Amino acid sequence: MSWLWTLIIGAVIGAVAGAITKKGGSMGWIANIIAGLVGAALGQALLGSWGPSLAGMALIPSIIGAVIVVVVVSFFIGRK
Repeated sequence: MSWLWTLIIGAVIGAVAGAITKKGGSMGWIANIIAGLVGAALGQALLGSWGPSLAGMALIPSIIGAVIVVVVVSFFIGRK
């Protein structure tokens, strides 16, 4: 059951990052989950585990990391 909670929190973090960058409208829920989970790992690796935590993910560093992931991915995907 904890993996389901992790996926839900990852999706929320990815959706928040997409809303902050205004690039999340075209992202699906699977992309939100991936951006949230990768962003959580990146954010906690760079910034540490401070602030409120849900499902083992510190929310503030995770959101910052997910914003970085969304911006970088949209930069490379958006180029044509």
